[in-house]
Amino acid sequence: MTIDFKGRVAIVTGAGGGLGREHALALAKRGAKVVVNDLGGARDGSGGSSAAALAVVEEITKAGGEAIANGASVTDFVAVQAMVKQAMDTWGRVDILINNAGILRDKSFAKMELDDFKLVMDVHLMGAVNCCKAVWPIMTEQKYGRIVMTTSSSGLYGNFGQSNYSAAKLALVGLMQTLSLEGAKNDIRVNSLAPTAATRMTESLFPEAMLQALQPSDVVPAMLVLAAENAPTRTILCAGAGSFEAAHITMTQGAWIGRGDDAPERLAAQLADIKNRDGEIVPESGTAQGHHELTRAMSKMA
Repeated sequence: MTIDFKGRVAIVTGAGGGLGREHALALAKRGAKVVVNDLGGARDGSGGSSAAALAVVEEITKAGGEAIANGASVTDFVAVQAMVKQAMDTWGRVDILINNAGILRDKSFAKMELDDFKLVMDVHLMGAVNCCKAVWPIMTEQKYGRIVMTTSSSGLYGNFGQSNYSAAKLALVGLMQTLSLEGAKNDIRVNSLAPTAATRMTESLFPEAMLQALQPSDVVPAMLVLAAENAPTRTILCAGAGSFEAAHITMTQGAWIGRGDDAPERLAAQLADIKNRDGEIVPESGTAQGHHELTRAMSKMA
């Protein structure tokens, strides 16, 4: 099976460098027409320039592909709408959205200013929301869409000094969970990618030898699978240095504690059993938790 994107139109945000550039180049190489979006700001989100996006467009066109540059900030919904209109005016459709744009403003929570917390949430979370909202009517009308959120191990598992980034990245997984359910009837598949790669976002986190092993291009296969015609949905793929893993949000079988003044004490006494992962499940939706709890309660109280 060959994964190709002939006839497809993709928007890649934050595509002026790093992972986004690799995503844009790979999609174009396999036949997609690509909107290369990049504000051209610094790692902390300051400044802006169209040079990076234009350079990637030039790479694509020199290789025989089709691409256009766009400098919209994903935090500006009007600008995002204009970006999507640009794609529609040029190619008449939008099939793929890769939500990759992001910034870092790392500090321990005690030292972090709330403005820095809010800005990181705005770029990562609301930036993805804005882009999804702008393409959703088009994908619904087409009855076809592929959306990839860029989450992170920091969001899935936590990372010291990244409370803002972690909160935003796990929020994207929650967004994926619900959009995948709402988009299913129109073949809109929504997935998440948790990359480990040497980019300007991670250059201060790893020693040089590790950075050499963590090439951004190593992450691309996971993106291509998640954006392909036969992509899964509600899948979280982790990727780095040639390795690929799946992450899941699971629920254990737990235990029925019931009511009573001593319920907290009985819960504490059984906490180890409740946390036991034998027989854990990946719920198909949020209603699974309530169904599990109600079914058990009704059987115990019968």
